[in-house]
Amino acid sequence: MIKYLNHLGEVSLDLLDQAGRMAKMLLSALLSLFRAPYQLEPVIRQLHFIGARSMLVIVISGLFTGMVLALQFHNTLERFGSVDLLGSAVALALLRELGPVMAALMVVGRAGSAMCAEIGIMRTSEQIDALECMAIDPHKFIIAPKLVAGIISLPLLTSVFDVMGLIGGWLVGVQIFGLNQGAYFDSMYSGVEWNDVAMGLYKSLLFGLVITVIATAKGFFMHLERGGRFGAEGVSQVTTSAVVVSAIAILFGDYLVGALML
Repeated sequence: MIKYLNHLGEVSLDLLDQAGRMAKMLLSALLSLFRAPYQLEPVIRQLHFIGARSMLVIVISGLFTGMVLALQFHNTLERFGSVDLLGSAVALALLRELGPVMAALMVVGRAGSAMCAEIGIMRTSEQIDALECMAIDPHKFIIAPKLVAGIISLPLLTSVFDVMGLIGGWLVGVQIFGLNQGAYFDSMYSGVEWNDVAMGLYKSLLFGLVITVIATAKGFFMHLERGGRFGAEGVSQVTTSAVVVSAIAILFGDYLVGALML
């Protein structure tokens, strides 16, 4: 019994230690944004990597998510004679929940893992130590551009996901099941309020921050991971851990923002 309690205590202290390191890194990166030199090129490069290069997977996943939603909602609403509400059901599900969450999960799998692996390799090859030896702040040089790009990219990618989801819902509801197009868009117009759009926007901003902080911190502090390894095996471990922790944080943040706004 004592053994399990000791293990639980060690794990809890390790989680608190990781949370403290992430908070300290986030604060250092945010403060570095206000110090010269001010360079846009690294931010633009990260916007291209996180945002533009994620566009294809966002478009495809958004389209099929909307199609699946319309398929399932049509079957359910048909039982209650409320098929005319299909547009609002698809729109609310996308704008409130599935749009920001699914877009964030896609970005985690495509860009978050890559960011973590990149910084982890920089740590193992001592590039970060070299920057510190040359009096170059690694938080400003490495972390801050990714942080800014992540916060900007996620709301934009979420918007694209939502639009493609609505198109997918229209394809299934109107083109396949023959629902009146006017009824589809009218129910969407009457059922969606600004609060629903704002909820998705706030979630996407939070997810952009969470993904970049966790992904970069896992790679940056891989040498401090409890029971972790160095080298190629260590990079693979922290990358897997970053994806898992980011996904859990996204789901937790989704519930938290939803609970506060509803």
